[in-house]
Amino acid sequence: MLPVFSLSLPLLLAQHVWGAEPNQPSNTARTWTESHNLAKAFVAKLTLEQKVNITTGVGWEVGRCVGNIAAQPEIGWPVNGTWACENDYTQNVILKHQMGFQGYIMSDWQATHSTISAARGLDMTMPGDITFNSGDSYFGANLTAAVKNGQITQERVTDMAERIVAAWYLVGQDKNFPDVNFDAFRPLDPFNKHVDVQADHYKLVREMGAASTVLLKNVKGALPLKKPITMALIGSDAGPAQRGPNGYADRGGLDGTLAMGWGSGTAEFPYLISPLEALQQRAKADHTSIGWWLKDWDTAGAATAAANKDVALVFIASDSGEDYITVDGNEGDRNNLTAWNNGDELVKAVAAAVAAVNKNTVVVVHSVGPIILEPWVDHPNVTAILWAGLPGQESGNSLVDVVYGDVNPSAKLPYTIAKESEDYSAQVIYNDSSVQPQIPYTEGLLIDYRWFDAKKIEPRYEFGFGLSYTTFEYSSLKVSRANDALTKELIWWDGGVSGNKTGASIETWLHDPLFKVSFTVKNTGKVAGSEVPQLYISPSAATNEPPNVLRGFDKVQLNPGQSKSVDMILSRYDLSIWDVARQGWARMNGSVGVWVGSSSRDQRLKGSIF
Repeated sequence: MLPVFSLSLPLLLAQHVWGAEPNQPSNTARTWTESHNLAKAFVAKLTLEQKVNITTGVGWEVGRCVGNIAAQPEIGWPVNGTWACENDYTQNVILKHQMGFQGYIMSDWQATHSTISAARGLDMTMPGDITFNSGDSYFGANLTAAVKNGQITQERVTDMAERIVAAWYLVGQDKNFPDVNFDAFRPLDPFNKHVDVQADHYKLVREMGAASTVLLKNVKGALPLKKPITMALIGSDAGPAQRGPNGYADRGGLDGTLAMGWGSGTAEFPYLISPLEALQQRAKADHTSIGWWLKDWDTAGAATAAANKDVALVFIASDSGEDYITVDGNEGDRNNLTAWNNGDELVKAVAAAVAAVNKNTVVVVHSVGPIILEPWVDHPNVTAILWAGLPGQESGNSLVDVVYGDVNPSAKLPYTIAKESEDYSAQVIYNDSSVQPQIPYTEGLLIDYRWFDAKKIEPRYEFGFGLSYTTFEYSSLKVSRANDALTKELIWWDGGVSGNKTGASIETWLHDPLFKVSFTVKNTGKVAGSEVPQLYISPSAATNEPPNVLRGFDKVQLNPGQSKSVDMILSRYDLSIWDVARQGWARMNGSVGVWVGSSSRDQRLKGSIF
């Protein structure tokens, strides 16, 4: 299935529950311990390793259970005072015992700090050596020595190997294995010279780019475009890079359109179609006169280029990556939540000056995550906003598909876009002292939209928000039992907990369907489109849970006038909270609200259970 939530930045809850690393040969989840605190994810400038402090209950309910995952990477900083790769409680007790995880735990690069990590749950150390190209390792000969002197058992080493091999079989790498491109950064290497692994991937990349583009604003029928006579493209993010798509090592520079962040996890672009190139081709076919202005800091020139055009598309961007590369003063993470390269001023110039004679300004945002849009978002001449994320090599083509209506946008935001950076639950941590920075996670369970809901903060665009070129109507909500009561359920229903044996958190009875939530979605517009209905629960205030919690979503494709019935499932697990004292999953007390909507703040149908 194509993306229903725009995953240009696997961030926050989406990272843990829905996201898997797309470039890995095995299904490897993002780091499962709580590494997504916004203080780090946005802009923390830290000279030392940070220390993560988090309570057991928060860790359980944020992380939840891992699904069909072959490998779990581990972060490189301490959790509650212990290095993550040496943390017996998080790796052995929670992940392998309670969650029953049968895959392997892999360190982040150079996140291993000792051989004893193997005894405490780490199964694979990456990249293998202690420091790059050093030739030594905490595993290897040191692991052998640890077994010989009794620090680590032979059974544990066997378990490590079995978990890794099991993951290999889980993802089918023993069958019909394709040709391997051993080094994508050296295409002319003898190992790669006659290997082409691309096939027709470009078709899927283009399709996914369009499917993950979020339409945030669309007034006056601005989009889709209908063969405009004249068009202007404004901003360097519209055009190709002067150095070419791979001109900066590990994509560590912002030159031309942004289609990928930077860092060690990047890939080489085989090519990169910029919006300018793709829009030119469409303009040619439509007999549209097209011009552009790519100088971000010359707003007067931008105004002149866009004046009197039928439509002006302004492109802005915000980039980030790994902290071994600094781009424009940003040491990996961003220093702020504003557009780069004078982007806000560029939009304001077009909206205020250009749009005075061109009342159809469309803003396209390529960004690694949220940025503040307030300086211009409400300007009446900004008629549309497209959040295009990081679309990859087919960037321009996928944008054209959406802008001209060949694809009806259906994606939803995977995070909240605030009105002010101060509205987020975690603020910037700047630390240049010798004191180890502490990440306290005082927001607890109130991550992203949950924080905004609990604190009654009005966002600019909420989690799960996204418009379409058509409209949808919801009706006929019904909540019913999905199956008969079980003996274990009766214990759970009466206030008992799930138990503490190995795999207790993934036992079938806990995850089997308990309630079925049924409703109807109808396309009430004039064009075909897809809607993404979202299922939320609203626990009783007595539980101290967030006001609203996402528990499911679907993607429903509908022709004009067509209706479809949608069924979603709530399990006992979905209706449980982690009981810290009894170390198990317990039923939520009180009545639990159930509602279905088009975003985390767009409630269409309401019901309740218990």
